[in-house]
Amino acid sequence: MRKYFSVYKDYIQKRINVATKQELETLLIEHLEKIEFIKHERLIHLLVTMLFVFMLFMSLILWAVTDILAFLILLALILVLLVPYIIHYYFLENTTQEMYVIYDKIIGRME
Repeated sequence: MRKYFSVYKDYIQKRINVATKQELETLLIEHLEKIEFIKHERLIHLLVTMLFVFMLFMSLILWAVTDILAFLILLALILVLLVPYIIHYYFLENTTQEMYVIYDKIIGRME
């Protein structure tokens, strides 16, 4: 995913610098579609992350109430999966912000 957006950002920056006004309009439409894709991806990852957080807290509560070792192991496994999800969601959030900046650059060049 990181490579995909890195390649796309390089591509769009090159196109912005040399595009005519009509090409910028087409580029803007393409870029808005990419923004929608990443916003969808970000939403899905937010929901999955929230699900993992819910499961983490449920495991914690179950372990605290029952003192069964299996819930502690489950808690650890969920935490191991949750950390990469949070890191990836952070990347998606920052990439979305960068996409908005690129959108503003395209609008600025159109004026």
